[in-house]
Amino acid sequence: MRRWLLIALLALAAIAAALWVTGLAGLAQAWFAMQGQRAEWQDKGLWLPHYTATLQARPIGGLDDNVSGLTFSAETGTLFTVINRPPSVAELSPDGRLLRQLPLQGATDPEGITHVSGDRFIVADEGLNRLSWVTITPATASVDITGAPHLTLDFAGQDNMGFEGVSWDGAAHRLILVQEMWPVRILSVTGIETTLAGGRMELGVHDWAPSAGRAFLAADLSSVTLNEATGNLLLLSHMNAALYEYAPEGEVVSLLPLWRGWAGLAEGIPQAEGVAVGAAGEIYIVSEPNLFYRLDRQSPALWAGGGG
Repeated sequence: MRRWLLIALLALAAIAAALWVTGLAGLAQAWFAMQGQRAEWQDKGLWLPHYTATLQARPIGGLDDNVSGLTFSAETGTLFTVINRPPSVAELSPDGRLLRQLPLQGATDPEGITHVSGDRFIVADEGLNRLSWVTITPATASVDITGAPHLTLDFAGQDNMGFEGVSWDGAAHRLILVQEMWPVRILSVTGIETTLAGGRMELGVHDWAPSAGRAFLAADLSSVTLNEATGNLLLLSHMNAALYEYAPEGEVVSLLPLWRGWAGLAEGIPQAEGVAVGAAGEIYIVSEPNLFYRLDRQSPALWAGGGG
């Protein structure tokens, strides 16, 4: 009897582990949570079920591999992504065409990029655990982070499990970071602008967590973007192949599986690594090795605005 009980417990543990790895348990929780948010959020949030892929799996010509991270610049109306081998920054058109590629000097493993304002950007380097403030103008031919203002945050417990995504919140003047896994974590960093300007050092680093002490519903996080028009966070998971929308207080608002048949996708997105929101609320996703996606809202929202 004890032997059969042990076998049953091991089987249940294996099933639980499989559900965690595939993300099915978390997706199911998020899906049910979303049903209770429809009345409040479907017109004032992004509300991901209203999105359909209008561009999908378009190879980015000129970039063969290792595309990671994504941000939208309202200054230029274009997108910026990073490539970790060789380290570089690429500017893309809204239809996923390569406009230029800039060598990224001093970087080892860039994984994220976010637009701050004007020609200022922040690049996240997972290998260095460093966030570097850089300038990219139309005339920039290369970017060097060697002597750039930077912040080092070494919280990764495992190699290659550090900060995978970064997004600037212009309204609150804070930086949002996501750690990939072990643990899945989101940090909010405040006081950066004052410190960089030579003022008082008032840096604050805080954990941002789902509401009511709940765990994240994703096995990993590969990217983040804050939509300033709504204040909501978009969290991307490539292991779960899903995009989550969270309210500022930590509640799950909506969910979009990035699977075949969902949102008009002919095939599932293989390894989603970067997400950004455009000026009219369009959602852009890049997937390794070099695939570009655009999703547009099929019913109008009561707001407009971008996020990076």
